[in-house]
Amino acid sequence: MKTIDIQIIETTVVIVTYIFCFFTTKVAINNLLKNTQLERGRRKIMIKALNLIFLISSFIIIGAIWGLKQNEIALFASTLLTAFGIAFFAQWSLLSNITSSIILFFNHPLKIGDKIEILDKDYSFEGEITDLNYFFLHLKLENNKIITIPNSLLLQKSIAITELKNK
Repeated sequence: MKTIDIQIIETTVVIVTYIFCFFTTKVAINNLLKNTQLERGRRKIMIKALNLIFLISSFIIIGAIWGLKQNEIALFASTLLTAFGIAFFAQWSLLSNITSSIILFFNHPLKIGDKIEILDKDYSFEGEITDLNYFFLHLKLENNKIITIPNSLLLQKSIAITELKNK
């Protein structure tokens, strides 16, 4: 077999493995964590995070298959880690919103389905959390409008949880 044929086969195996992991992650996490205190919204975020890790890992493996050297992969990984490190200090960047979503996931009592009030001296508003993703919190107001709030802003404002979602 030629080297190119082997690389194509290995790449196909990595892609098929990624697709398998992508589709089985949801089922596996839901089955493993069904009896725990972790509600559905948090499990959804865990599934998204694991799928992102699988995607990045697949790209790195495919890069290695097609001839990227170890030092090039290490340079790429260190660049990513540097960008994430900067995100901890940057206040308005997209990376700070991703970092804030991780902090909100692990250390904040907000859950999908909770009704909250954002306390702001100029403009307070209240609504139900419909989604919490990497960049924004989606808040459904009483007039059925949905607003998005950057995650980094949530860490800067005072928030009152007015009604907790039933488990």
